[in-house]
Amino acid sequence: MANTETALKDALSSIEGATAAALVDYTSGMALGTIGGTKNFDLEVAAAGNTDVVRAKLRTMEHLGIKDEIEDILITLGTQYHMIRLLKGRGGNGLFLYLVLDASRSNLAMARHQLRKIEAELEV
Repeated sequence: MANTETALKDALSSIEGATAAALVDYTSGMALGTIGGTKNFDLEVAAAGNTDVVRAKLRTMEHLGIKDEIEDILITLGTQYHMIRLLKGRGGNGLFLYLVLDASRSNLAMARHQLRKIEAELEV
């Protein structure tokens, strides 16, 4: 089992094109751990902002009566991919992994696969 710091380091080192990662509590909007980012990309602000994305999607699913669980939310920009993976089990309720990828250097299928592995090994 990996702790938050180890899991985030693993995400940056094992996922091709990964430039930043965070573990975020979407009930509070607080990042519980971050790695990466730049002076032009404030990971704390991005993590907090993406809590609104998760909350909006959960609310919409509730209004539509969808009784399913979100696995991933993907936001594609011109030069970046932003992947949100909601955690399941072992105390992960209310948390998500947030990954920022350089679109020119990443493979979304492989990134998703690797993020699933990291989630499975994460001890929260």
